[in-house]
Amino acid sequence: MSLDRSQVESVAQLARLKIDEAEMPDYLNSLNSILDLVDKMQAVDTTGIEPLANPLDAAQRLRADVVTETNKREQLQANAPATEDGLFLVPKVIE
Repeated sequence: MSLDRSQVESVAQLARLKIDEAEMPDYLNSLNSILDLVDKMQAVDTTGIEPLANPLDAAQRLRADVVTETNKREQLQANAPATEDGLFLVPKVIE
């Protein structure tokens, strides 16, 4: 599949992109290169090959769910202008 200049201009207009006249040949070549690569990938025979959800086919390593930090609430709230019952008080911004 190959795009022509009018198709690139149409897509640019739909995407609300402004493409300078000097840059149009570069965009056209880049998009056509991408579409050529897609055509080559689609031409590969994949019969009998099971699709992968993850190319590494690995399980996610999980860490132990343990507390690693101490409670520093008082230290962190020491510089706050206003706190109450361990919570930061902020001005009301919604009426």
